[in-house]
Amino acid sequence: MSVGDWLVRTRRSVVPAVCVSVALGLTVVPAAAEDSGLASFLGQRVSWAPCVPGPPPDDVPQEEWNRRWAKMDCATLTVPMNYRRPGDGRLDIAVSRRKANNPDKRKGVLLLNPGGPGGEGLRLPTELAGEAIADRFDLIGFDPRGVGRSTPLHCDAVEQDPPHPTRPTDAQFAALAAAAREREQACRRAGGFMRPFVSTANTARDMDVIRAALGEKKINYLGFSYGTYLGAVYGTLFPGRLDRSVLDSSMHPDWLYYEQFKQQAVASRQNVEAWAAWVAERNNTYHLGDSLAQVMATLDAIGEQLALKPVPSPGHPEDPKIDRNYFDAMLGYETVARSVWALEAELVVEIRKAIGGTLSVDAGNALAALAKRSNPATVNGTYQAVTCEADWPTDLDEYYEQMHIFRDRYPYGRGASATEPTECTFRSFTPPERITDLKRKGYPTGVVVQAEFDPATQYEGGPAMANRLNNNLISVTDEGTHSLYGRNDCVTGKINDYLINGVLPGSRASCSGPPRPDVPTDAATARSTPPPNRSLEERALELIKANKLNRRF
Repeated sequence: MSVGDWLVRTRRSVVPAVCVSVALGLTVVPAAAEDSGLASFLGQRVSWAPCVPGPPPDDVPQEEWNRRWAKMDCATLTVPMNYRRPGDGRLDIAVSRRKANNPDKRKGVLLLNPGGPGGEGLRLPTELAGEAIADRFDLIGFDPRGVGRSTPLHCDAVEQDPPHPTRPTDAQFAALAAAAREREQACRRAGGFMRPFVSTANTARDMDVIRAALGEKKINYLGFSYGTYLGAVYGTLFPGRLDRSVLDSSMHPDWLYYEQFKQQAVASRQNVEAWAAWVAERNNTYHLGDSLAQVMATLDAIGEQLALKPVPSPGHPEDPKIDRNYFDAMLGYETVARSVWALEAELVVEIRKAIGGTLSVDAGNALAALAKRSNPATVNGTYQAVTCEADWPTDLDEYYEQMHIFRDRYPYGRGASATEPTECTFRSFTPPERITDLKRKGYPTGVVVQAEFDPATQYEGGPAMANRLNNNLISVTDEGTHSLYGRNDCVTGKINDYLINGVLPGSRASCSGPPRPDVPTDAATARSTPPPNRSLEERALELIKANKLNRRF
């Protein structure tokens, strides 16, 4: 799950496997399987044409949208909806390619996946066009089944989805459960015939159809967030067809999927406490407390006041008022990137001053800029279908117990909404196969990358996946960014050396995150830093651009 995917789990109206060799006899798609109806799919050849940008999203100028599709070719492949019964129906898979900049030194193809589940990957080759891998590999993107320009999977819209508070009251529990049940029925109505087959294992099989259509014996792979799990499943099912693989910001192989969501709220608390400890060392600057406990107590006091009297945001009447729920979410989301810490502290100070009055226009504009960056579009249908491929608890009391715990201990970011019932609690279909038992047997050692304070897939996911697959692990210290290739120079250099030259970083390697803001501690008052001479809004926009926080979402 990318940060954008993680944030979208706050949801709006519509939301928002047995190893194939055992279940299907298709681990390497032997001749018998091809004779049973797969040969026509595996025998396809790609017919490339320049990608057509189409109309841009409302907030993207046409010129910028055209740039995102430039120098890419697109094609459509056909895959079976159900690999067990290929004749039951077909789906389209949209594929893109950006040819290697240096064809004389081309190393092969590199398949890319941005995460999700349900992230659109067709434009990802353009997003990575400035990296060294673009010189040596044909970069291959694709929209997974159910998503984007591939055959879409829809859910009917529900008329009204209740708020998903970070600290729900007991009285709200039943309404949240009822809303999840209604959303599941809406998904069943719109895509019930297709939903059981929108799964990680089938997306991995689609990847192998892409490989065959490209005429490649093997692929290389770079996956982010949920894309790490997808890559691990592909390597398990098709070990002879995977060469080098990078799993960036890895899911935990044993947290599918309820525990993964709960751990997002835990990670939010860890980021808030790391930021609060930093703020406490600068009490002369921010006046929020001179210890971690005092700063956390100040945040609680501000939240309690906002619960009683929310603060309006001037100039943005369409935005919600700053209440405790908004404040909890802001703290969890905006303490992830260390470079934003100083701005975050100043915004908390501005909100504190505005209680009982009105927020300054400058602070309101800065918050609006951050909120816009943190509000990606919902993916219809696919997220729910894939996350429901694993069994979820069906006893509502188990969710209610977790919501009690998380609203008190882990209220930041998603807060207790990370533990509430979802569509999967009321799953209306039976997955046709069990979750894949991950292993690495038959393909080369890969690399897993994980940040110490990853907000979406938790640091523990990286070591767990590296251990499960016996891969190398790159840990990034004091870093909360999710998806690090192309953002962290140390990580990028090690991954380039591995993908291009085959040089592994070492069984356990480390990189450092970017420096924290240059704000002196109270104990270092002799060294002063000139106060910023730019508005809060300007600084927010600069930080968003500098950290590439919109990338891949």
